[in-house]
Amino acid sequence: MKTITYEEFAQVELRSGTIIKVEEFPRAKKPAYKVWADFGPEIGVLQTSAQVTVHYTIEKLQGMKIIGCINLGEKNIAGFVSQFLLLGFSDDNGAICLATVEREVANGQKMH
Repeated sequence: MKTITYEEFAQVELRSGTIIKVEEFPRAKKPAYKVWADFGPEIGVLQTSAQVTVHYTIEKLQGMKIIGCINLGEKNIAGFVSQFLLLGFSDDNGAICLATVEREVANGQKMH
């Protein structure tokens, strides 16, 4: 494990958001959804591709409070621009389990 300084960690923009739209993503190499999340008035709505189809349906993702890393830059995934990283952990089979916000917090809050 590499140790980083608090100043380095503070540069990582982990923000609270709410998923507002989800679509199938048939062009992705691995099963995935296109996900749009609202990160509040300062940041706005950002989109990403998420390989979370094992544990989540489109309906289950709608309205979910999530944590996103919003300052990694954009990445083109099968013609779709990913603007943030949706955070999660792999289960024993490698399927992603999303990191979520337990209580109601405003969209765009920075993780401390």
